[in-house]
Amino acid sequence: MQYYVNGFRPGDPNIKDAVPTQRRAGPYRPLPEHVDVLIVGCGPAGLCLAAQLSQFPDITTMIVERKPGPIEKGQADGINTRSMEMFQAFGFGEKVKHESYWVNQSNFWRPDPQNPANIKRIGRVQDVADDSSEMPHTLINQARVHELFLDVMRNSPSRLEPDYSWGLRDLTIDTAATDYPVSATLENTGVNAGDTKIVRAKYVVGCDGARSNVRKAIGGELHGDAAHQAWGVMDILANSDFPDIRQKCLITSATEGNVLILPREGGYLFRMYVELDKLNPDERVTNRNLVVDHIIAAANRIMRPYTIDVKEVVWWSIYEIGHRLTDRFDDVPEGETATRNPRVFTAGDACHTHSPKAGQGMNVSMGDTFNLGWKLAHVLQGRGAPSLLRTYSAERWVEAKRLVDTDHEWARIMSAPPGQSELDNSDEPRFVRLFKENLEFTGGLAVNYAQSALIGAPDYQALAKGLPIGRRFHSAPVVRLSDAMQMQLGHVAEADGRWRIYAFADRANSSTVGSAIHNLASWLEKNPQSPVVKFTRNGDDIDSLIDVRVVFQQTFDQLAYEDIPPLLKPTKGKLKLQDHEKVFCVDHKGLGDIFEIRGIDRDKGCVVLVRPDQYIAHVLPLDAYREMAAFFDGFLLPSAQA
Repeated sequence: MQYYVNGFRPGDPNIKDAVPTQRRAGPYRPLPEHVDVLIVGCGPAGLCLAAQLSQFPDITTMIVERKPGPIEKGQADGINTRSMEMFQAFGFGEKVKHESYWVNQSNFWRPDPQNPANIKRIGRVQDVADDSSEMPHTLINQARVHELFLDVMRNSPSRLEPDYSWGLRDLTIDTAATDYPVSATLENTGVNAGDTKIVRAKYVVGCDGARSNVRKAIGGELHGDAAHQAWGVMDILANSDFPDIRQKCLITSATEGNVLILPREGGYLFRMYVELDKLNPDERVTNRNLVVDHIIAAANRIMRPYTIDVKEVVWWSIYEIGHRLTDRFDDVPEGETATRNPRVFTAGDACHTHSPKAGQGMNVSMGDTFNLGWKLAHVLQGRGAPSLLRTYSAERWVEAKRLVDTDHEWARIMSAPPGQSELDNSDEPRFVRLFKENLEFTGGLAVNYAQSALIGAPDYQALAKGLPIGRRFHSAPVVRLSDAMQMQLGHVAEADGRWRIYAFADRANSSTVGSAIHNLASWLEKNPQSPVVKFTRNGDDIDSLIDVRVVFQQTFDQLAYEDIPPLLKPTKGKLKLQDHEKVFCVDHKGLGDIFEIRGIDRDKGCVVLVRPDQYIAHVLPLDAYREMAAFFDGFLLPSAQA
């Protein structure tokens, strides 16, 4: 973490200098007449987007929530490894690691062949595969995740705070308008319930759940089916003689259904998903009048001969599994996607719903808006053309479809009774095998964006075989040259809307003048066709949009820091202080060689372009100046046009 760039200031460095134009905080502050972005809903998707946009004080952002305040307990709890990587970029990944439960093993139980009335452990699987991520799979209260995003917002330059007790009633879009084309009618749900206020916005993002009014206003519908199966979920403080109570467990009984156990943070709390009644095709779960006692009783039947003695129920809910997806994630009708730019978007449950047991709901929802946030910032700041926003629906719909299809299969297998399904493979039960096959998916690491203006062709993929284009940048250990600091290279990337250029030096390269790295740095710093030159605005720091980093093959003691090119030791901020954190070497203490770990060509080296949402946009040779320039020209606007 870097700070003091604009002068020394005591206190918490996470609290950034506020801009003088932020709105006054408080429950009775008047709503604005117009905003750049209106976010509807303070769930994970909405808060993830708001936290990103709060870093840009020149973008006026408003987030509304119909509830009177933030949630305190319940709802989702699983944070996959990809989301943990994202949390690291927001600055609270280490805090979540410290507070959460780490899922290290997943255990599988099924009926004992010698006594089918009782369950027996049949296997264990390492939950996070080796080198799939440097971050763990964690479990933590969704309310705590909300609080961490809210802290990012409160400490941001814009001091962004939600407007609670306001929900969206309706919105209209004036496609001919160019300033604030979306008119949103907000309705008070608090002390002045029923009062309305119209706020005009350039863009609206609906993160308002499965019953989304934003989705309805743009004509979107959720299509799919339901499993007609009631499930109960409860967070409990309880004692049990079940030996794996502090490990993640998937349990199937002979006749009573299935249970998923998820230990929670703090050492005592745990969550249980419990299969309840089968529903008739025309029946809803509310018709059964199920309560928490039904969940507890069912759990004890399924886990026989073990028992659960519940001391306190912290939160519980009854739900039915549904798998649904909208046909688009924005307001542009089919047939107009090539000519019309979107103004209204949906994210999270507003455009895809699924069962909780794969642990993807909150994670994919945050992935939606992590994808959208930097694109909105680029467009609103004049750095990218409005057509850039068309890529949101194109990229995220494919991933949501993958989620719904995979979750549908997983829920079907989890709910099928033994003896009547694929659960009874004599060598390895189907649900164990499927779990192993889907580890990359459940870790959030299967996202693979297709070639587009933002994803380059794989012509030079062989230069970095372990960093596939279209997938997230997979971090690896390095040592910072200036201070010999061991660290993860991916952790230099913050959720700040900037692009990263990682240049990996070739074998012969060192810090000497005339090397390929020197030539690349010189071109990036001085050539008119360089994306750094072309797209950095006058008066901005040289890395304000594109952050260039270099990794050498030598160890830190074999390089001459004084020979590092100026681009990699830039002066920044109002005091023009030198940044010493741009250059890295291979790790020399046994954590691993990044060139070997990620399959980077040692003889040739390469350049890896990484998007602000941490996905790899391109892999190029060190001297592919023309290709690099052409790639950025495809979606960024020169600073003179901004």
